[in-house]
Amino acid sequence: VQLQAFGGGLVQAGGSLMLSCAASGRTFSSYGMGWFRQAPGKEREFVAATKWSGDSTRYADSVKGRFTISRDNAENTVYLQMNNLKPEDTAVYYCAADRIRRRSNTVVESGAYNTWGQGTLVTVSS
Repeated sequence: VQLQAFGGGLVQAGGSLMLSCAASGRTFSSYGMGWFRQAPGKEREFVAATKWSGDSTRYADSVKGRFTISRDNAENTVYLQMNNLKPEDTAVYYCAADRIRRRSNTVVESGAYNTWGQGTLVTVSS
């Protein structure tokens, strides 16, 4: 699987953005997908994840109620809808694919993901 993330940009606080991550390869639907972010000077952190089947999701506490992860297995794409953005959401956002096919749970640890997209920059101005 190869991943390409896009949709980042500059937005004012309180605004919305939708990130997309397009995957190549016919086995996309068998892998859990995650979004992570890395702000300047900080370590990469978990944002959201969806199970391969799409029937389970997990979120970081900092984004719960504001961000929604979804996937369209027919389109080989995973999305991250971000609403009510805050300046602290400013970061490079990365999508990633789980290393284990059809994992039974939804994982938040970055080490569980072995394929990463190139990242897309989200800047939220105050």
